[in-house]
Amino acid sequence: MGITTDIIIIVLAAFFCGLIMQRLQQPLILGYIIAGIILGPHSGGFTISQTHDIELLAEIGVALLLFALGLEFSLKDLKPVKFIALIGTPIQIVLTIVFGYGLGMMFNLDWNSSLWLGAMISLSSTMVLLKTLMNQGWLGTLSSKVMIGMLIVQDLAVVPMMIILPQLNDPASGLSSLGSAAITAMLFLAAMLVLGTKLLPAVLRHIARLGSRELFLLAITAIGLGVGYATHLVGLSFAFGAFVAGMVLSESDYGHQALSDIIPLRDLFSLLFFASVGMLLDPTFLVENWRQVALLVLLVSIGKGLIFGTLAIIFRYGNVVPLAVGLGLFQIGEFSFVLARVGVATESIDTDLYNLVLTAAVTTMIMTPLISSQTSRLYALKKKWFRHEPLESVNIPEEGLHDHVVIAGSGRVGFRIAEVLKRLDVSFVLVELDQQRVEQAKEAGFPVVYGDGSHRIVLDVLSVQTASLLVVTIPSIVTAQAIIKQARKINQQMRVVARISEPEFFEVFKELRVNDLVYPEFEAGLEMTRQVLFHLHLTPSEIQRQTETMRQEFLAPQLADGEHFRTLGQLCAADLQFDLEWIRLEPDNTLIDRSIGEAAIRRSTGASVVGVMRDKELTPNPGPEFTFQKNDMVAIIGSETARQAFRLFQPIVA
Repeated sequence: MGITTDIIIIVLAAFFCGLIMQRLQQPLILGYIIAGIILGPHSGGFTISQTHDIELLAEIGVALLLFALGLEFSLKDLKPVKFIALIGTPIQIVLTIVFGYGLGMMFNLDWNSSLWLGAMISLSSTMVLLKTLMNQGWLGTLSSKVMIGMLIVQDLAVVPMMIILPQLNDPASGLSSLGSAAITAMLFLAAMLVLGTKLLPAVLRHIARLGSRELFLLAITAIGLGVGYATHLVGLSFAFGAFVAGMVLSESDYGHQALSDIIPLRDLFSLLFFASVGMLLDPTFLVENWRQVALLVLLVSIGKGLIFGTLAIIFRYGNVVPLAVGLGLFQIGEFSFVLARVGVATESIDTDLYNLVLTAAVTTMIMTPLISSQTSRLYALKKKWFRHEPLESVNIPEEGLHDHVVIAGSGRVGFRIAEVLKRLDVSFVLVELDQQRVEQAKEAGFPVVYGDGSHRIVLDVLSVQTASLLVVTIPSIVTAQAIIKQARKINQQMRVVARISEPEFFEVFKELRVNDLVYPEFEAGLEMTRQVLFHLHLTPSEIQRQTETMRQEFLAPQLADGEHFRTLGQLCAADLQFDLEWIRLEPDNTLIDRSIGEAAIRRSTGASVVGVMRDKELTPNPGPEFTFQKNDMVAIIGSETARQAFRLFQPIVA
């Protein structure tokens, strides 16, 4: 089967290696790289046959990786740390390139290879750092914002590096080539901004109206790869065009949908890319050159750590931030692999340097969780009282939070709940991990904390110990379970309302003693049932009774306090027997031109008239002399039998 067999083998190997990395709390990309090493031509064991074809497919992975990066890119992400991100990061890249150039000279490399070495080690790993921050509960701190802001700019810097560095192979014509490449890039960017902002969103709008999810995904992929191929034809990087296409689409109305659709495809092709990286890593090279690899890892880790930490101090970040940034961004990142592949393809660097950088990069990635976790301990040597730096919180009352509602997740559901609670003047606080949603909550004036609600330091800021209710709107069962479990450890008495994505998770939430569950598909089914029964002319009380019965039968057995829920439902159903109902008097109604006393409504039907709406004016509690007219809207209360008798105005027979 040739390449088909090779892809199947790679996917299977990557799955099992990724599973092992997940168990070890390491990034999945390390598992993909290890799978590539095992299957590569240097392993001496079972190897794949079509290595070159896999490398060609991996190029698609690089393009999709940068396409997704363009879709995710937003200047809003840089706003909180804009100065160190937009000014400090370019300084860091230049300083690291100079530092790497010095290392290249020390390793007896020529000037061009030394420059490539500096460029490759200047980039840190976005994927590894985000995974590390999430595991350690540091997402949401000022340190994490500084690091993520700098990583975004680093990732953007890959694009010009991929254009500029290969031009240095021929110093004589390098200047003219660089000028030509720069002019071509600017013309391409101008064309994309002018045509892309108008044409591409219009194309997506048309495709979206067709209602085909598959066609929309195909259109997104065609745009990313098609624009990339267009840049390749004009002499620029294939990946550069994909990035620009993503950046243009990110500003359209379909940017978020495009990103969510392209991520699975991106991850699949990225798997091939990282596996192909592993195939080029030579274990024999590591054994034979372990001293050189160890020296490079040590020098790069110390050098980059000092550069990052010093820049944080220069940009006036104090406390633990410089230490956290230095210990978090010392590694060599995944985009270094992309740059290294370009270097090998253009014969700018040899395979020895490639293997050296690749081996050092994998090593520093593995070291990142261990080194980064020492931040608090090292800082504690200076500040023994230090625990965690404060999380970013907005609009928190000065008097603090007491008997409040904690809403985990500020998406569409959480935001609507917050709007109602604010209108009712009920104390609440939101917790959200998406910076864009935090900004939306901030603009709405909601109290919000930026962080992961499953971590103790975030829950302390949310004052969960004094909260009366926790509302988890997040659909992910893993995230919701972690939040509820941690919150229950702090506050046993707090009631919990959670969203459930699948019925099979009922037992999980029952063990967590969740008081009420909301299953969106079930609620949609209830609402459609109401609409069906309404069009079948059933009475509102009967409709409510039927839907309430469905709710009790479905939810009551699943909840921790199901008996309480069932009793409450029975009380509500009993209350419906005496519900208020509005009835319009049609022209042929026998009550028209008769007074309430004359018709003896109370004695004849058992219902009581509590209000009449006429010509947009309400008459509350009309007396016995009140005379009905056609089209009056009459408000009555009473049992269902009494209200039915009023509708027909047929006296009850005693």
